[in-house]
Amino acid sequence: MLFEIRLLFHNPVFLAAVSSWIISQFIKTLITLFTRNVTSFHDLASLLFWKTGGMPSSHSALVSAVTTTIGFKSGIYSDLFVFSCCFTLVVVRDAVGVRRSSGLQARALNELGSKFSSGTKYQFKPVKEIQGHRPMEVLAGILLGFFIGVAFSTL
Repeated sequence: MLFEIRLLFHNPVFLAAVSSWIISQFIKTLITLFTRNVTSFHDLASLLFWKTGGMPSSHSALVSAVTTTIGFKSGIYSDLFVFSCCFTLVVVRDAVGVRRSSGLQARALNELGSKFSSGTKYQFKPVKEIQGHRPMEVLAGILLGFFIGVAFSTL
């Protein structure tokens, strides 16, 4: 079992996936540190490990790195590469479409709820606003993942 785990850390697909996620979250955190005020260590840790949305898309970087590395390792005609491409398309579509529109709808609902509750006795509990991505954030993630996948495949 220990030997199998050690082999995982020599697998270029695994290494590209983990590296692309870590690097994209780190870049996202740096951008946020320079553009907004981070007030606590908890906010910083959340940015580094769990924050969704923002530049670049870590989801897009991860699936792009996996697909690129599988393409190099198994070939672009392999079933695994085709499956990985389909998976990448679903994730990218979700990041830029469904999750973004859900977040915008949640924001509008929260604005409506707070306006309504200010004029009545009704207490409105805001819903969570999940940030999706703008197309440029997804594109940056795809490119980052692609280059990381190429690096782990060729170096």
